Parts: sequence; structure tokens; C-alpha cells
Amino acid sequence: MLEKLPEPLGHALREARAGLDKIVFNRCGMRTGHGAIAVASLAFADHAPIPARYTADGEGVSPPLHWSGVPPQAACLVLIVEDADAPTPEPLVHAIVVDLPAADGALHEGELHSPHHEGGSAHEGRNSYLRSGWLPPDPPTGHGTHRYAFQLFALAPGEPFPDKPGRSDVLRAVRERGLASGMLIGTYEREGTEKIRTDGAVLA
Repeated sequence: MLEKLPEPLGHALREARAGLDKIVFNRCGMRTGHGAIAVASLAFADHAPIPARYTADGEGVSPPLHWSGVPPQAACLVLIVEDADAPTPEPLVHAIVVDLPAADGALHEGELHSPHHEGGSAHEGRNSYLRSGWLPPDPPTGHGTHRYAFQLFALAPGEPFPDKPGRSDVLRAVRERGLASGMLIGTYEREGTEKIRTDGAVLA
């Protein structure tokens, strides 16, 4: 897990980030002229910190989400959660859920499987650790604030998803069948004990 990276390495990698431009929401090419879905959470506001309860520093359960504005012609919904600030070439996938009912609805707290929680019966895909369910946020210590994009898409009828869909399956389906989209961003930072001088040197 990324929280096990040494703090000095976290500081050294502060500028290494995948970028918001690479998340599915910004790569699917469907936002202009398509519908908008309102995505929110009872646990945190848009662009506000995610409580530690939902991260690797707490219980690590999946946060509650709810949404509205699903178009009537939609056949299903798909959710993908990505860390736009992971020090990796592509955003880190924290959860994929497909075949959600095509209606205004919600995912309750802990509804997704996580390392120490059984979860519910949602059709979950593979996160970046090739596991099903919720991968709790665990940014490297000292790397700065990470933005976690909870992206929801309404899809037209089409081919069914595989049993354990991955990011490429989601991106392809959204590009081919996307009708509407919405996004909620939560942030999380694991602060370190070291401080950075203005010239970039690390102080103990």
C-alpha cells in the first residue's frame, strides 16, 4: 500500500501525479451535449476532506453516496472511483461498480467489500490492486492532498459487463453508451512530520 512509502519519498514525489485530465470523466469524450447527474455524499461535501473512517487510517469502509438526475432512457449506471493524484502514470482505481439500477438512488455506507468489511451484493469490478470492492484511500505520507473522483455514468442498453470489469471495460462502455454523467470529489492527505524548506530541502 502507498502509505508504507517512506515519508522522504512521499515528499520527493509531490509533483508526480496522474492528473485529473486522465480520469474517466475527462477521457470519455461525452460531457458536451449529454445529461448531468448530481452526485453527493452525506459524509463529505464536494472538494472537501473524506473522513478518516473511510480511509486506510480508519475502518476503511466505503462511504455513502446518493445521486439524482438519471435520464429515463438509461439501462444501468456505473460508478468508478479514481485517485487523480496518485504518483502513477494513470489514476489509481479505488472502486468500480456496474449494473446499478437506472434510477435516482444510493449506495449505503459499507455497501462495497473492503479489506475488513464484508459489504453487500453490488456487482463490483477490479480496483488497481486487482481486487473487488473498495480500496480505502492511502496516499503516501508527505505527498500532499489527493483528490478522489467518484464518477457516475448512465448507460444506454448494450453488451453486459464481464464478471470482474476493469477500468478499460468501464471506459469503453461509457464511450459507446454514455448518456449522462456526474462527479463528486473528496480529498484526503496523510500529513508527515517533516517540513519542506522554500528551496525544496527536507527538514527533520
